[in-house]
Amino acid sequence: MAEEFLLMKNISKRFAGVQALDSVNFSIQKGEIHCLVGENGSGKSTLIKIISGVEQPDDGSEIYIEGEHIASFGSIDTIRKGIEVIYQDLSLFPNMTVSENIALSQIIEKGSRLFKWQEIRRISQDAMARIKIKLPRDEKVGNLSVADQQLVAICRALTSDVRLLIMDEPTSSLTKKEVDSLFSVIRDLQTTEIATLFVSHKLNEIFQIAERVTVLRDGKKIGIFNRDELDNEKLTMLMTGKKVEYSQFTAPSPKGGPLIEVRNLSKERNFKDISFNLYPGEIIGITGLLGSGRTELALSLFGMNKPDSGEIYINGKKANLNSVQDAIKFGIGYLPENRLVQGLIMDQPIGKNIVVTIIERLRGTLNLIEKKQVEKAAGKGVSDLDIRIPSIDSPVSTLSGGNQQRVVLAKWIATQPKILILDGPTIGIDVAAKRAIHEIIRELAKRGIGIIIISDEVSEVIPNCNRIFLMRRGRIIGEFDAARTEEGELQKLVNAG
Repeated sequence: MAEEFLLMKNISKRFAGVQALDSVNFSIQKGEIHCLVGENGSGKSTLIKIISGVEQPDDGSEIYIEGEHIASFGSIDTIRKGIEVIYQDLSLFPNMTVSENIALSQIIEKGSRLFKWQEIRRISQDAMARIKIKLPRDEKVGNLSVADQQLVAICRALTSDVRLLIMDEPTSSLTKKEVDSLFSVIRDLQTTEIATLFVSHKLNEIFQIAERVTVLRDGKKIGIFNRDELDNEKLTMLMTGKKVEYSQFTAPSPKGGPLIEVRNLSKERNFKDISFNLYPGEIIGITGLLGSGRTELALSLFGMNKPDSGEIYINGKKANLNSVQDAIKFGIGYLPENRLVQGLIMDQPIGKNIVVTIIERLRGTLNLIEKKQVEKAAGKGVSDLDIRIPSIDSPVSTLSGGNQQRVVLAKWIATQPKILILDGPTIGIDVAAKRAIHEIIRELAKRGIGIIIISDEVSEVIPNCNRIFLMRRGRIIGEFDAARTEEGELQKLVNAG
């Protein structure tokens, strides 16, 4: 039987009357690849913070590392015990070099005020050698791809005597090829008895990488399961406490002309000869691996990436979409892939985020923005999309990922769009929140809005679209009737890119 690296007993944590964790028992074996799953608010983040020393558990909790009881410790102590966390934002310094970012943890751990450049380069070289990769050591991290930044974060963790690597949503911005490479690195770490705790909302990745899976729900541990004990349906049931089922979306028969008609749209190094129609009440999916050109196409349709050639017609009239303002005037809304950077102003109130797209309409007789109108418009968005908020004036950063996504949707629905482009509408949100977002999208289609869903998750586009376009290397290489397409068949075609 494998030896335990980490053992946690009766872990509880209460914040201002909210029981974040309730008597959770948890363990990780040496060299194990372990996945932690649960809905937003299930207690995953709190458990990670306790493991990493950011938060202290309540009295009565017990933590053991390699059999040694740990009374209390902070972040520096956990690093010394071999525990490292790579958060979703990677916590890298974009204006520093690869070598500097990699060596940073060791510099902090040693408490050195001065460090020789030769020593920094040696530390970074040794860390890269451990996982058999080469990165440009003198390049600024901000100039690297997300996948390479991920490797920098792993190398930084390896500069200490890491025994447990915690990865929080590490694949949300990676291509399929990059995910496979990351998993290969994790398995290589396993050969040297480095354990990995992997947190993800992508169930297919959990089945691909996990040996055991711990499920949390409402701050309680539901159970620890071997991978072969689970499938999508059972894991979803364990996470949510209910069966999540999808019916196939069907669009009404087209009446009249299309809302938008794209003819031979091309942009050098982005996409080529893209043509399709979208009708009122229809949901079409555009899928393909990251880098296939799908996001670049979405940006062109929203006036942010002017194409070199081709034509766009909206309601039968030629549309020149040279700016976001042009797109909005033509009735187009766009939910971006990265809601935290592009979709929301995180430190601003929820209400202001909802009305930012229609702020000019809320000016009164003296050309001043009327507070009552702002509150009315924001309140309607909150009510229509059932956004769960403490207050309309609370910062949007206080919401869960699913509720943040609803705020972005509310922002664009306020413009009364005819066409909605949703790029990765459920990235980084849990199973139940995904279902809720999908139901909202279907309701919008019933109102006659034409919707484009861009996603690399085949399990998302098949049940929620009536037609699906597959992109590869900037071209549409196939059109599929969603109701007659098998998920496994389409996934194989996507992966072939």
